[in-house]
Amino acid sequence: MKKINMYFKDLSDEQIQQFEQLEALYKDWNAQINVISRKDIDELYLRHVLHSLAIAKVLYFLPNSKVLDVGTGGGFPGIPLAILFPETQFHLVDSIGKKIKVVQEVVNALGLKNVKATHGRAEKVKGEFDFIVSRAVTNMDDFVKWVRKKVVKKQNHELKNGILYLKGGDLTEELANFPKATIYKLSDYFSEDFFETKKMVHIPLKYKR
Repeated sequence: MKKINMYFKDLSDEQIQQFEQLEALYKDWNAQINVISRKDIDELYLRHVLHSLAIAKVLYFLPNSKVLDVGTGGGFPGIPLAILFPETQFHLVDSIGKKIKVVQEVVNALGLKNVKATHGRAEKVKGEFDFIVSRAVTNMDDFVKWVRKKVVKKQNHELKNGILYLKGGDLTEELANFPKATIYKLSDYFSEDFFETKKMVHIPLKYKR
C-alpha cells in the first residue's frame, strides 16, 4: 500500500480505504476460489494493483468515459482503475464464471458504483467504449478481432480511442501488423525491478460498424 501512496499522492480518504481493503478481500476470496497465484497474492499491490494503475500514468480517464476490461480475471486492471477514477464507467468481462464471482464480491465490498461485471466472451459484450484495457489475455491479432467494433466514434482524450494493453517482453513480432502502436515502458514510471520488462501498448482503433 505504501507503493500506491508513493506513486499516487492525491488519493481521497475513501480511495485510500478502498485500496487498503483489497489485500484482505483478495486473500479471503483466493482461499476459496483461486484467482491469483499464491506467489502473487503476497505481492498483490506490486504485481496486480500497481501494475494495473500503470495505465493511469499514461492516460487520465475523463469523467463519464467508458472503459471495457477484457479477460479481467480477478478484476485487473479494472478494479484498481475504477477506484482511481470513480467518475469513469468500467465494464469488466471474463469467460470464467468463478473469476467474475470474485470480481462482483470485491466490487460489492468496496461499494464501487462505477463497475459492471459480466460473465461471458468479449465479442458478445454490447455497447461502445472509449478504451479497451487488458493484461495480456491473448496475442494482439486475436484481441483486436474481439474488440475492433466496440470503440465509440467521439474522441474526448488526448490519446485516440482504442486499446491500452499491459504486456511484458519483446513485442516486436506481435505488433508487426500494428504500425500505429505506441509502446510505453513502465520502468519510466516505476522504479521497482518488476517493471523492468513491463510495457503498456496503445493501439488506436477507428470506429467501425
